Amino acid sequence: MARNESHDRHGVRKTNKKGATKGTGGKGRRSLAGRGATPKAEDREYHAAYKKKMERKRRDSGRHIKESTTELVVGRNPVLECLRANVPALSLMVAQGTGADDRLTEAVHLANARGIIVREVPRPELDHLTGSTLHQGIGLEIPPFKYDDVFDLIARANDDPNPGMFVVLDNITDPRNLGAVIRSTAAFGGHGVIIPERRSASVTAVAWRTSAGTAARLPVARETNLVRVLKEFQKNGYQVVGLDAGGEHTLDTYDGGTDPVVIVVGSEGKGISRLVSETCDVIMSVPTTDWVESLNASVAAGVVLSEFARQRRVAG
Repeated sequence: MARNESHDRHGVRKTNKKGATKGTGGKGRRSLAGRGATPKAEDREYHAAYKKKMERKRRDSGRHIKESTTELVVGRNPVLECLRANVPALSLMVAQGTGADDRLTEAVHLANARGIIVREVPRPELDHLTGSTLHQGIGLEIPPFKYDDVFDLIARANDDPNPGMFVVLDNITDPRNLGAVIRSTAAFGGHGVIIPERRSASVTAVAWRTSAGTAARLPVARETNLVRVLKEFQKNGYQVVGLDAGGEHTLDTYDGGTDPVVIVVGSEGKGISRLVSETCDVIMSVPTTDWVESLNASVAAGVVLSEFARQRRVAG
């Protein structure tokens, strides 16, 4: 019986046999070569995990931009308060067609007097910048606050004939409290305020306004590790005094008028964190009437600063 096959003109055998043939002549190996391992789900563009990863990157990128760019204060009263408090500003934006009143007129006058650029912008642009239409036709562009380095603060305080006095804030998240502490520290002869980078209020326009402009002259440092900062102060001869109820000392029994001192203030609810508290040399409370459990953080700081300043005047 003749075989069911033939040869082409190059001598290659051909077959008419139906069904699968054995092997692929290496085509299968070549098609699989170089593909490697299957990509992770988050690296495959069509996968839900990839979309979640990109969303995280977008959020992280947004946080970074927000921290590094200017702040826009809106509303006639807030803008006017900032200008009166000499908050540094890059420009004053007024929406086209905005009706003038005494506040707007004063804001423009103060901006011109300080050399701040006054820009008339289309109202939709101001809507877009603020994400709202509730800006009352006015916005003040404020640059990011420039923080000092804590080592520079210590060095400058060492050159001062008066003993150094600093305030360290722990767990303070309200910028109004921060602004009030800055104001009290400046008023009672303190040398600076230190705040943590995380879980803390920063020097925003609200803190500027509350400080009544003293943030322009009193240095503020922002550090990653408060425990390390406190130990550095201790190396430089500072007593670290933590304010907390039930301390072994009270403001009546502690002498803060002679040695360099750091006053550590926690929030009214959480107080001072455990590691920071353990680093303090002394835990001190402020005497109050029995039925008042605690003082607002900025009030407590102001009371202690005032008493230490009085002790220093007496000692001097």
